[in-house]
Amino acid sequence: MMKKLFKQTLAVALLAGVGFSAVAQERVYVIDQRDVVAKSGFGLCWRDGYWTPAAAAADKAGCECDKDLLPKEACEAKQVAAAPNAPAVAGPKPTGEKITVAADALFDFNKAVLRPEGKAKLDELVSKANAIKLEVILAVGHTDRIGGAAYNQKLSEKRAAAVKEYLVAKGIEANRVYTEGKGKTQPVTGDKCKGNAKTKALIDCLQPDRRVDIEVIGTK
Repeated sequence: MMKKLFKQTLAVALLAGVGFSAVAQERVYVIDQRDVVAKSGFGLCWRDGYWTPAAAAADKAGCECDKDLLPKEACEAKQVAAAPNAPAVAGPKPTGEKITVAADALFDFNKAVLRPEGKAKLDELVSKANAIKLEVILAVGHTDRIGGAAYNQKLSEKRAAAVKEYLVAKGIEANRVYTEGKGKTQPVTGDKCKGNAKTKALIDCLQPDRRVDIEVIGTK
């Protein structure tokens, strides 16, 4: 019952947005200069800090990015409201290159201060960004499972922020760099590493989880 009511509420919100399109809406997805939603290498839309299901329903990219969360009738109404004969605007398609950097290559273990070796790796990334017409750089920090969730969340955010600070110092515009911390919620080691005791063997095994995913999106 609650799920049905939730979807009905979203439908009303979205239909209202269609009927009163003159009202400015706060965008809840990362948007590039062409008013196109930035997507990850997996084709997922990047949400900003204002995203909620209701806000997604009001955003014009909501049905494209989060169709499964929105009521079917709301997205159908939005398609009908769109101009059917509007000519497509041709333009260069943005391309993205995702670089996964071991956090240990950027930072000392359990730290968020860039090492000289880490700065050298980011210098290479800056060169790649300068070689294209840059749209956005997305930096997502991750940690291993050792330690509490709150602590690891903060550590992942600090590491992503340190990457952004360095990139901006190297001339990348601050509004081009978006950061996010995922803490220990997205490990890549699966069930490969056994136990929870903070041993050297476990720390070494979990190394792939301590990483920063950096995606550079732009046009040639």
